[in-house]
Amino acid sequence: MALHSVPSVSQLHREPLPSSILAAGTDSRLLLQFATLGSNKSARRRRRLSAFPSTPAAPLRRRSAVRAVLELDRCSSDKSSSGVRHSQPSDVKPQVANLEDIISERGACGVGFIANLENKASHDIVKDALNALGCMEHRGGCGADNDSGDGSGLMTSIPWDLFDNWADKQGIASFDKLHTGVGMVFLPKEVELLNEAKKVIVNIFRQEGLEVLGWRPVPVNSSVVGYYAKETMPNIQQVFVKIVKEENVDDIERELYICRKLIEKAVSSETWGSETYFCSLSNQTIVYKGMLRSEVLGLFYSDLQNDLYKSPFAIYHRRYSTNTSPRWPLAQPMRLLGHNGEINTIQGNLNWMQSRETSLKSPVWRDRENEIRPFGNPKASDSANLDSAAELLIRSGRSPEEAMMILVPEAYKNHPTLSIKYPEVVDFYDYYKGQMEAWDGPALLLFSDGKTVGACLDRNGLRPARYWRTSDNMVYVASEVGVVPVDDSKVILKGRLGPGMMITVDLNGGQVYENTEVKKRVALSNPYGNWIKENMRPLKPVNFLSAAMMDNDAILRHQQAFGYSSEDVQMVIESMAAQGKEPTFCMGDDIPLAALSQKPHMLFDYFKQRFAQVTNPAIDPLREGLVMSLEVNIGKRRNILEVGPQNASQVTLSSPVLNEGDLELLQKDAHLKPHVLPVFFDISKGIDGSVEKALNKLCEAADEAVRNGSQLLILSDRSDSLEPTHPAIPILLAVGTVHQHLIQNGLRMSASIVADTAQCFSTHQFACLIGYGARSTLRELLGAVETVNHFACLYLIEHFMMFLISFFSAVCPYLALETCRQWRLSNKTVNLMRNGKMPTVSIEQAQNNYTKAVKAGLLKILSKMGISLLSSYCGAQIFEIYGLGKEVVDLAFRGSMSKIGGLTFDELARETLSFWVKAFSEDTAKRLENFGFIQFRPGGEYHANNPEMSKLLHKAVRQKSQSAFSVYQQHLANRPVNVLRDLLEFKSDRAPIPVGKVEPASAIVQRFCTGGMSLGAISRETHEAIAIAMNRLGGKSNSGEGGEDPIRWKPLTDVVDGYSPTLPHLKGLQNGDTATSAIKQVASGRFGVTPTFLANADQLEIKIAQGAKPGEGGQLPGKKVSMYIARLRNSKPGVPLISPPPHHDIYSIEDLAQLIFDLHQVNPKAKVSVKLVAEAGIGTVASGVAKGNADIIQISGHDGGTGASPISSIKHAGGPWELGLTESHQTLIENGLRERVILRVDGGFRSGVDVMMAAVMGADEYGFGSVAMIATGCVMARICHTNNCPVGVASQREELRARFPGVPGDLVNYFLYVAEEVRGILAQLGYEKLDDVIGRTELLQPRDISLVKTQHLDLNYLLSSVGLPKWSSTTIRNQEAHTNGPVLDDVLLADPEIADAIKNEKVVSKTINIYNVDRAVCGRLAGSIAKKYGDTGFAGQLNITFTGSAGQSFGCFLTPGMNIRLIGEANDYVGKGMAGGELVVTPVEKTGFQPEDAAIVGNTCLYGATGGQVFVKGKAGERFAVRNSLAEAVVEGTGDHCCEYMTGGCVVVLGKVGRNVAAGMTGGLAYILDEDDTLIPKVNKEIVKIQRVSAPVGQMQLKSLIEAHVEKTGSNKGAVILKDWDKYLQLFWQLVPPSEEDTPEANPKYETSSAEQVTTSLQSA
Repeated sequence: MALHSVPSVSQLHREPLPSSILAAGTDSRLLLQFATLGSNKSARRRRRLSAFPSTPAAPLRRRSAVRAVLELDRCSSDKSSSGVRHSQPSDVKPQVANLEDIISERGACGVGFIANLENKASHDIVKDALNALGCMEHRGGCGADNDSGDGSGLMTSIPWDLFDNWADKQGIASFDKLHTGVGMVFLPKEVELLNEAKKVIVNIFRQEGLEVLGWRPVPVNSSVVGYYAKETMPNIQQVFVKIVKEENVDDIERELYICRKLIEKAVSSETWGSETYFCSLSNQTIVYKGMLRSEVLGLFYSDLQNDLYKSPFAIYHRRYSTNTSPRWPLAQPMRLLGHNGEINTIQGNLNWMQSRETSLKSPVWRDRENEIRPFGNPKASDSANLDSAAELLIRSGRSPEEAMMILVPEAYKNHPTLSIKYPEVVDFYDYYKGQMEAWDGPALLLFSDGKTVGACLDRNGLRPARYWRTSDNMVYVASEVGVVPVDDSKVILKGRLGPGMMITVDLNGGQVYENTEVKKRVALSNPYGNWIKENMRPLKPVNFLSAAMMDNDAILRHQQAFGYSSEDVQMVIESMAAQGKEPTFCMGDDIPLAALSQKPHMLFDYFKQRFAQVTNPAIDPLREGLVMSLEVNIGKRRNILEVGPQNASQVTLSSPVLNEGDLELLQKDAHLKPHVLPVFFDISKGIDGSVEKALNKLCEAADEAVRNGSQLLILSDRSDSLEPTHPAIPILLAVGTVHQHLIQNGLRMSASIVADTAQCFSTHQFACLIGYGARSTLRELLGAVETVNHFACLYLIEHFMMFLISFFSAVCPYLALETCRQWRLSNKTVNLMRNGKMPTVSIEQAQNNYTKAVKAGLLKILSKMGISLLSSYCGAQIFEIYGLGKEVVDLAFRGSMSKIGGLTFDELARETLSFWVKAFSEDTAKRLENFGFIQFRPGGEYHANNPEMSKLLHKAVRQKSQSAFSVYQQHLANRPVNVLRDLLEFKSDRAPIPVGKVEPASAIVQRFCTGGMSLGAISRETHEAIAIAMNRLGGKSNSGEGGEDPIRWKPLTDVVDGYSPTLPHLKGLQNGDTATSAIKQVASGRFGVTPTFLANADQLEIKIAQGAKPGEGGQLPGKKVSMYIARLRNSKPGVPLISPPPHHDIYSIEDLAQLIFDLHQVNPKAKVSVKLVAEAGIGTVASGVAKGNADIIQISGHDGGTGASPISSIKHAGGPWELGLTESHQTLIENGLRERVILRVDGGFRSGVDVMMAAVMGADEYGFGSVAMIATGCVMARICHTNNCPVGVASQREELRARFPGVPGDLVNYFLYVAEEVRGILAQLGYEKLDDVIGRTELLQPRDISLVKTQHLDLNYLLSSVGLPKWSSTTIRNQEAHTNGPVLDDVLLADPEIADAIKNEKVVSKTINIYNVDRAVCGRLAGSIAKKYGDTGFAGQLNITFTGSAGQSFGCFLTPGMNIRLIGEANDYVGKGMAGGELVVTPVEKTGFQPEDAAIVGNTCLYGATGGQVFVKGKAGERFAVRNSLAEAVVEGTGDHCCEYMTGGCVVVLGKVGRNVAAGMTGGLAYILDEDDTLIPKVNKEIVKIQRVSAPVGQMQLKSLIEAHVEKTGSNKGAVILKDWDKYLQLFWQLVPPSEEDTPEANPKYETSSAEQVTTSLQSA
């Protein structure tokens, strides 16, 4: 290998190049102009994208700024005014991974590979791959022109025949295949820049000792490229180089890798550097890709149509990017991987990769490691960075499969199969968990180095992956079946990848290795088990203290000094100590943001947790906790490129929460040499500068301690006696600052950081400390600094991984634990326990309960971002900051978003001091102050929903008094600053106009909607009164996620004196009223979602997230599930109902697009809305949603209401809607997508001013939640979660509902007053209609207002503008619902016999072919039947047989009378939401495989089904029958999570199942055949009981279902079971939830029980 270092670019320019090398291809007139990717907005040139370009723009000589595509953090050098380009200085400081860069690019996709086991190259494989791509077009996205694809591509082996043919025509000798590398390069279009780029590339090859044999312009057809993609299209060329010094393929690949890295570094400072990108540079593989729709990839690259293009394998990829800025290099495959999914932990992964760079050494690099850094780039996509990490491991000598096991490990803990049969695999994962944090998130990864081709799935199995093998030695893997035409009789193996599974093909050896074979081979390569036993040490748990350490006065003083309030102690700490779980509350967060508040706040309150929405799913920590872990390793992270026992020398902690005993054990560890650093600042000489001075001293002390050999720094605010002039530094600030300082200092020693603090008591505070830095071991990180060059040293310092890189932090919350002890010992608690009013817990149990609640809360916080492992959460910075200034963020929280600026160090010091002085003031009460942050109280924090406000509103609407409403308006106008919009006011350059000229209130109210409040969370009376009021106005009410009673869908005609027998519980009615909700919600629970419910909606809303608790699911307490509620939700009375955080059919952006497609299919006239919650990056998400064909995007603020939620979620997640709306509106405009969608916003709306503010910021429609309930009678008692609402608004108790005071007219009055207020403001501004002001941010200006805490808030982002939509808001709102285009259902509905059968309820039989592009087939048929006949009224029969491979959502929303048969196979979501009918899936006859062993339907079948029967002759994927509430099904095997959250129905499985069966199953029965006695460990026993089938009725039910299965499918397995029934009956297990224990099917001693007994049994569930 050549051993030269990289020259400067100026040197390269000076060296002359042979003209022959430059000549080729300079006439290829293909332009490249990459759009800026996530660079700093102020420095970014923005470009408006036209939604409907009429003529191409004039050619511009543009120099693009995308640095994303290179794996190098580039810093463009300053350009002098003369335009002279300077070379990059050697001491350039790359930028830290910035959240803004990362969130600007998200994607998901469809992928697959085809391989020939005999390693025979053929053109057919390339043709099949292109064909498969065309069949996955629906899994990709298109830009605003509907023609520029988000990207597609192919990776194959190098087509030497094609290139030799070209070489022969050029007079070049045939290529030496062993010694030739081929580069596929995107280059600048302009000839001058093209030549410069080539010159640099050629010179680096020459200096590395490689010979450039020639350049080949790649023949392309640019006429097939979309408008935007063409604007940015590069000049595409191939470069051929000869490597003469190496003979081994791996060494040749390494040499090419080094050359590419040197080229990337060399071009990075050039203006054209971002336009130069290597798709591939290899001796083995080549990548053809571009910003193209998959259908046109083969037309664009004519090479791919050439018969000489042959390969033994092909990986194909179709990209769906949530953002639409054209980026050719981000198309996939990358150099080694094709990735379908999302890496949630990308920011932490990047920081970790950067932190370990200087310690990475391997003999294979021959001391050239410096030249190949860096290994990650924050401005690139997550896929590009994962590819970069995999490439490093593979080029350093790891096999591709080993690299993937290290980077994307499976959930191996508590895995019955692995721990029993493959313990060596568990040892492998245990060894590496302390070496490499998991790249966590939903992912299907395809990979190849040219010798091995493989695929693996993430730990949670969140992407679909199917594989099959044929008798002619072909292997196929794909996101969907049916993408490649295969003769079924040749198929000898059919399967699916489950969670964490892998399949590989050894091209040279001709072998296929399935999951455990692959992993066993990798794991046995080293004695990992021995290394772990000999070197890894778990920290033994220590008992909690059994007595209080402080007297009551001392505890009180400490609590006062450190900012505790009585709410914190009573509602949070004591509640957790008593119950072992986080406290629940209701409504929303209606107090001011911490920076706006007049009350002092702890620093943690300025941070909001981020959460997953759309691009990746939240995880369900309740039911799928088996994939999650809080375990962490402490100790040195050694060189991951070397494998050895020393790497296992670490200490493991089961969680980051330490008690005093654990901390003492660490302090006594002589090996660690712990050193305690007090964190106090001195104010005796004044406050100004005091915190910064103290932080500097703290950092110096840390320096000194580490230099003196300490490996454990304990930052402590513990003190024997508190001093008035020495307040504690906020612990979060101290930890972050010290951590960064140590890394910047380049010390060669290790130092882990532990926080011993009084300032941490809630789950959010723990999460902040973990997310921002109490973890660090620096020895290995910085050990190589002295030996590296200046560039690497400075690179390391700048890339200090932000906050938390190195080893884990732990937190000892000593004051919170002391508070638990004090509570348990108090007389009040002792008496309550003695009198049986509270469960008895010991003092140790109280502390254990508290830590248990903290750990559960941490899992929940991880899960809402979709992160499984705490080790991956560390350093991932999953927070946004609201209200801290740049100087604070840059010092301690760099890389986090703080869009509005805020407090300085001195202002923070004053806030901290305001707590501290309370411990020393004689005026301070002898009890803790109640700040009123959670519950309203006089004198406490301001709450927007306060008693005075609700009284004034009630008076105005009930008296229908404009003057009373004016008093209400005045009350709002005089309130303290509460939300960001309160800092703004209107201005206008127009003269006011008379109100009479402004559009009428009747037009304005049509833009109003009410919030998605479910029937169940609120009472029937409230729900229906709101709906009637909105229908009278022409606005829209929202059903929420509880379904809807069909009685509400018809107008009332029987009203007398305001009362109707149809709705006897309501008053104030009028004839013509309807109680239907115009917006009907589809949430993750799918409660009440039936075909008729969907068919009767004007709009359908997909609730992705909820403002009060984004990233979490909903919960309806059992006591609110009355008989009526249970009937509507297809569940059991008295049993709590949980909506898990993820929609089980939305794990990515293309899944959301599929659900939108399904809903447009079942009800083509209904607009589909997607509800999101404001957070940084929501603009990117909104772009993806718009491209997914949504009609409406709703942005909710963090201050939305809820019926029940953990307090920490209400308080600490989500952002202000002002920022979310602004970002969404502007990003959609920039991407040319704004005209596609209506933007709706909600969160804390109370007045016309709020409506106008939202309009000016870009919203078309406006949502009102809590205030609508207040207008109908809510008195803000804030006890919704208890079922005890005093006025019956949020209760299901009959006697309380009878008190409901509201009438629809009250809400009508309220909205008309708001509309009149809007009219008044419009008139004052000089505008006639809302259309004229929407998006006009120039009508806003900052108010001249003085805040208590800071004058440093920056509102410029809210006032910025990128232009206006091309259409008026009214035009956007009035467009028809988006269409699904031509679909198979339309062909069926157009068939005269089928149309006649539906119209006249006849019987008809049909047979038709189906392909994987035919999605949601039968959905539209079902919708038209449901609309006409309801869910059960159709007396006809449609017998339709389909043959082929069905697309996603086959047989969705079926109704009774539809008998659907599929001969072939199907993809995900079969039978989704079906309400009746019959669905039979069988393979074709004469297959080469055993049907019972093959996967023939995909994941998440029967999701939310409410009736019907399903028979599958074969296996299903993950989450079979999730949320099934009444359907019956027989299947011959399933993946993980079978019967999850089932509430009714019956499932029979005649084969093996995966893990976590029956998690959350509260109703229905399951019968599972267990032939090898492996079922029991796979069942989640939290709810269900496992028993043999002993009840005669249960035996009959099981047998009759199997008989039906055999009759309908011809199942061999079923026939064998029936033939030997008595033997097989003994092998079945019956899974019984408590609600079914007394049924005849489950109870052999069944007797009719009294209703009372049944109810008691149900409530115990």
